[in-house]
Order: sequence, then C-alpha cells, then structure tokens
Amino acid sequence: MTKRGNFRRNLLMTGAAVTAGAVVGGRASASGMSWYRTLRKPPWQPPRQTFALVWTPVYALIAYAGARALSSDGDRRGIASALAVNLALNAAWTPLFFRARSPWLAMLDVVALDVSNVVLLRRFLRADRRAGLALVPYVAWTAFATALNGSIAARNT
Repeated sequence: MTKRGNFRRNLLMTGAAVTAGAVVGGRASASGMSWYRTLRKPPWQPPRQTFALVWTPVYALIAYAGARALSSDGDRRGIASALAVNLALNAAWTPLFFRARSPWLAMLDVVALDVSNVVLLRRFLRADRRAGLALVPYVAWTAFATALNGSIAARNT
C-alpha cells in the first residue's frame, strides 16, 4: 500500500478513535453541567462555548497528526500505543470530573495526560515533523486545562 493509502486508512482509524473519545466526553459533561455551574471558578475561565470551539479543531488536529505519524517510517507500534494511552486518558477526564464530580481525581488524570502528551509529541516529531507540529495546539490547550482544573479543585475543596 502506498504512503497516501496508508494515510487515508490511518486517518479513518485515528478519526474514529478521537471521535469515540469526544463522544464519551460530551455525554459525561452533559450529565454534570448543573453541578459544574455551582462550582467556584477562576475569573480567567473562558466562556462555556469556548470549549467546543477549541476542542473541535484540536480533535481534528490529533486525528490528522496521528495519521501522519502512523503513516511515517517511524515506530508504528510505539506511536499507536502512545496514541491509544493518550486518547484513553483524554476520554477519562470528563467522566472523572463531571460524572464522578471529582476535580481532584480529574486533576490526577490530566497530569498523567500532560505527561502522555509530551511522550506523544516527542514520538510524533521523530516520526514526522508536521505531525508533531500539528499536535502542539493540543499540548498547549491541555496545559491550560490542567491549570484551570487545578484552580477549580483548589477553590472547591
């Protein structure tokens, strides 16, 4: 199969995996929104609609970057494993925060996700520079989400 064919197949797989994680998150956050509104939040928290506006292109970039990295001549097994762990940690955050109503448990998850992001970014950059660069907005947004999660957890202890 050509690289182009591999990319298309890989994009379908990464797109499906990212979409599955997004659906898990969407369902979990919907069930916890009334509780969330009662929490004390920092003044620098963005408006609610910002999250969908940011996550949608970030998820698309994760799928694209993953497909590029998997289509490279790099360590496909290592890339696939790192991506699977990362997407599982990403999907776990929303149920931990909203369904379990546990900002501190979600904080542990997002810190693990940050570590996973660094591993994933390094693997993607080694495999395909464009894949790595496409992942940078995700890494940055998740770092911001970590700060926000930490602030909310500290304000509501």
